[in-house]
Amino acid sequence: MDINFQVLRKKLAGKKIGHKIHYYPETGSTNDRAFELGIAGAPEGTVVIADRQSTGRGRLQRNWHSPGGVNIYTSIILRPKMEANAAPRVSITAGVAIAEILDEYFTAKVHLKWPNDVILNGKKVCGMLSQLKILGNFIDFIVLGVGINVNIGKEDFPPELRGLATSLAAEAGRRFSREKITISLYENLAKWYEVLTTEGFRKIKDKWLSMAPMIGCAVSIAFINEVISGNARGIDDDGSLVIETGNGKERKVSAGDATVLREK
Repeated sequence: MDINFQVLRKKLAGKKIGHKIHYYPETGSTNDRAFELGIAGAPEGTVVIADRQSTGRGRLQRNWHSPGGVNIYTSIILRPKMEANAAPRVSITAGVAIAEILDEYFTAKVHLKWPNDVILNGKKVCGMLSQLKILGNFIDFIVLGVGINVNIGKEDFPPELRGLATSLAAEAGRRFSREKITISLYENLAKWYEVLTTEGFRKIKDKWLSMAPMIGCAVSIAFINEVISGNARGIDDDGSLVIETGNGKERKVSAGDATVLREK
C-alpha cells in the first residue's frame, strides 16, 4: 500500500476537494458509493477512494479493469450551480486538470479524447465516468468517477486491452506514488473547477481543444443502440461534441464513445 490515508487526510484537510475522504479497501464501484453519499447530502468535495473495485464501470456499461494496489479509483461529489445540459463541462474540466498533471511527468504529449479519455503515447491511461442527479432543469450533484492506470504492468492488462490501454509505469519504466498523484489530482481539479464556476467555460474549452488532436478528424460515435460518423468540428459551450455528418448538417453529441477513423 503506497497510500497512507492518515497522511492523505491531513494534507487535504480544509481543501475544496478531499476534505472528507471515504476509503474502502475494496468496493463494487466508487461511483455507487459516492452517489449514495450524494443522495444523503454529502457536501461538495467529498471523495470516495478504493484500492480495488469488483464492478468498476466505464462508458456504455463496460467494465473497468480495477485490480488492487496499483491504480487510482476515486469518485468526487460536486454540486455546481448549472443547468443539467451543461453537465459535460465537468468531465471536460476534469480532463484538462488530469492531462496537465501528467504533462509534468512525460515529455510525450498527453492528449484528450472526447468525452472523457486521457491518452498517453496513443493509449488510454485514464478514464472518467460522470453520473448526475437532477432537480428540475438543474444539477443537484454530479459524481465524477476517475480511474488512472498508475503502476499496473503491461502484462497485467486483459489481453483484449493490451493494445489499447497503458499505465504511467509502463510508459515511464518506473513506479509512481499513488498518494502523490491522488493529491495532485484533487488539488488541480479544484483549481480548474474554480475556473469553471467563477470565470465560466471559455478558458477550459480553449485548453481542452489545444490538447485534443481528434478535432478536425473523421470520427465515429457509438451509442448503446446507434453509431454515427462524421467530422469532429469542436465542442460547444456546454462541452458537447459537434459533428458534421455526411449531409453537411451539424449534430451535437453529449455522450457516446468516440473513435478516430482518419487522422487530419
